[in-house]
Amino acid sequence: MRKQRIGSLEVSALCLGTLPFGKFVDEETSFAIMDRFVEAGGTFLDTANNYVFWDGGTGDESEEVVGRWLAARGNRDEVVVATKVGARPRTPGTGLENAEGLAGDVVRSAAEASLRRLGTDRIDLYYSHVEDRAVPLEETLGGFASLVGAGRVREVGASNHATWRLERARAVARANGLPVYVAVQQRFSYLRPRPGVRLPEAGHVHMTDELFDYAAHEGDVALVAYSTLLAGAYRDKPLGEAYDHPGTARGSAVLREVAAELGATVNQVVLAWVLSRGVLPLVGASSVAQLEETLGALDVELDDDRLRRLAEAV
Repeated sequence: MRKQRIGSLEVSALCLGTLPFGKFVDEETSFAIMDRFVEAGGTFLDTANNYVFWDGGTGDESEEVVGRWLAARGNRDEVVVATKVGARPRTPGTGLENAEGLAGDVVRSAAEASLRRLGTDRIDLYYSHVEDRAVPLEETLGGFASLVGAGRVREVGASNHATWRLERARAVARANGLPVYVAVQQRFSYLRPRPGVRLPEAGHVHMTDELFDYAAHEGDVALVAYSTLLAGAYRDKPLGEAYDHPGTARGSAVLREVAAELGATVNQVVLAWVLSRGVLPLVGASSVAQLEETLGALDVELDDDRLRRLAEAV
C-alpha cells in the first residue's frame, strides 16, 4: 500500500477507523480486520477516547481492543496509532454538552488514560477532537507541548475545527514555539449535504473549499476524511433529509455509471475519488469482507474524463 507523510510520520494511504471495535464488532472479528489491514500494507489506525458513548458505550472499548491487539501481535513499532481528546463526556450518560474539553490538564490526563488503554508508551498522532473555545489556545497547545516534550505524543492534529480556528491555533503555536497541528480530520465524501444544513451528528464538521485552499497554501497540513462512505448510504442505507437535493440524484447516477465502466463497486469509486483529491480516507469495517472491498479501491484509477463527469454531477 502506498504511503504518505503526516509531519514526521509515514502512514498508509488508507487509515483504518476502529470506532465500532469492542462494542458493535466483537474482539475476534476486530483482530481479524486489523490483521488483514496490516497484511495488505496498512499501517495507520485511528481511534478516540470517547467511542461509542452515544450508543451505550463507555468510551473505552475501541482503545482497549486496539491495545490488546497491539500486545497480542507485538507490532507496535510497525503501526501508527492516532487517538483523540476533548469529546468524552465528563459524566456517563451525558453528551457533548458535557464534554471534557481541551484544558491543558485534561489534555494531559486524557492522554495518560488513552496510553493505558492502548498499552503503549506513545501516541503517534493526537487530535483535539472538537473545538473548545472556552479555553485559550495557548493552554490547549501547552498541554500538547508537554506531552510531545515528554515523548508521550509524536504529532498533533485537530478534528472538527473551523478553518479559521485551525489557522489561529497554528499561528499561536508558531509564535510560542509549541507543536503545530499537522493534520485535520473532518467529515468528507463525494455526496454532500445541502449547504448550511444541520446534520443529526451534531459534532461533525465538513471539509470546505476554504480548508482545501488553506491546506494547499500551507503545504504541511494533511487532510484525513471520516464518514467517507456515509455509514453505508452508498450501498443500501438512506441518506437522510440533509442530502435531499438534485446533486444527490445526479451524483449517485454518475457514480453507478463509472463503477459499471470500471467493474468496481460504488464504494470503491467514492474512495478513489477521495484519494484523487489528496485526502486520506479513514475507513471502517465490521467484517473482513467489507475491508476487502475497501482495499480494492486502491486499484481503481479515475481518468480525467471520469473525474470531470463526477465533478459536474454534484
